[in-house]
Amino acid sequence: MPLPAADRQGSHGKPTWVPTEAGSHLRARRTKNTRPEVALRRAVHGLGLRFRLHQTIAPRCTPDFVLARWRLAVFVDGCFWHGCPVHGMKEYRGPNAELWRQKMEANRTRDRRNDATLAEAGWTVLRIWECQVRRDVEEAAVLVQRAAQDAQRPSAASASSSRAPARPACSSTQRA
Repeated sequence: MPLPAADRQGSHGKPTWVPTEAGSHLRARRTKNTRPEVALRRAVHGLGLRFRLHQTIAPRCTPDFVLARWRLAVFVDGCFWHGCPVHGMKEYRGPNAELWRQKMEANRTRDRRNDATLAEAGWTVLRIWECQVRRDVEEAAVLVQRAAQDAQRPSAASASSSRAPARPACSSTQRA
């Protein structure tokens, strides 16, 4: 039986991933222009809002799209990759379990760092779960529209750097 990935050392001294059949579908996953991201952009564009794609705002901080006029940065976070409370992995199994746990924690840490960096730069951050877009893309687009309207108000502009990033709660049922 092969050693768990955390016990296998590569030439660089770090644990190496063990290729598994169960993880083969993850190797070619898109990081940009995913279906939920494209669907949300289409719906936001349909509401008359204009944006720029994948604009680097700070080092290692590239939102999925930005509405520069309102200084609004939008991220469409995948449920698996960013740890959706409903659809994210609760427990990791297999030879790469510890590496997956570390990767997901690193993703969440990067998300928090980027949120803070953008807020310090005067941007409002909106994070939308992939499942929200899949459930009701029009509702998700309205969330972007509202965030842009809120960012446009003078009181929101002064509060955007101290406000926690907006990330609507995820649920598998419709919200009221």
